[in-house]
Amino acid sequence: MRTARHNRVRARVTGTAARPRLNVFRSSENIYAQVIDDGKGQTLASASTIDTDIATQLEGKSKVESARIVGRIVAERAKNAGITSVVFDRGGYKYHGRVAALAEGAREAGLTF
Repeated sequence: MRTARHNRVRARVTGTAARPRLNVFRSSENIYAQVIDDGKGQTLASASTIDTDIATQLEGKSKVESARIVGRIVAERAKNAGITSVVFDRGGYKYHGRVAALAEGAREAGLTF
């Protein structure tokens, strides 16, 4: 069912060079975020809870707090790559919990969507 929802979202959401796509993948333990230019098929920035430099910041945090931190970090990396505006691809997940926390963290760090 998530795949069907994701296909519906992806039919309408496409990343361009001007506004790349912020994609979210959520597993039971981790969360991953990528900023993707679909025109080139290229990942411009990424962050996840399994990154070794991020893992030290996440010790003792809940999954929702970790998702917010990952959102901030992917936004900082995107801004370093010259990206300020993105389209949000929730990946077929409900805009709730960890997905919403990641989006709020990215907004707090300066990404607009």
